[in-house]
Amino acid sequence: MDYQEVVFGIIVNSGDAKSYAMEAIKKAKEGKIEEAKSSLEKSSEFLGKSHDIQTKLIQEEANGNGQDLTLLMAHAQDHFMNALTVRDLAKEFIDLYETLEVIKVQVKKCVQ
Repeated sequence: MDYQEVVFGIIVNSGDAKSYAMEAIKKAKEGKIEEAKSSLEKSSEFLGKSHDIQTKLIQEEANGNGQDLTLLMAHAQDHFMNALTVRDLAKEFIDLYETLEVIKVQVKKCVQ
């Protein structure tokens, strides 16, 4: 696999990770907490794939087989870091919406 294909692997997997993280937020907002957690797991799986690719590139560079930094690689790293951030925020949103669901149940009990 050539360098550009490897870099595109980071972009594609990071994009999928971000999409699943956004889906997790949407599901949590709808009160579908378990589905949200499932989407978050999928996000983490795709981030793991991106991280594995990145690690291999770093190891290659450490072994003296580095590549020149290209705009494409900078773009890939940007996608990766954004996906990490969105995934981390999605976890916080899920926790928040889960807490809100518990509070809603408690309020309903008090009102009855």
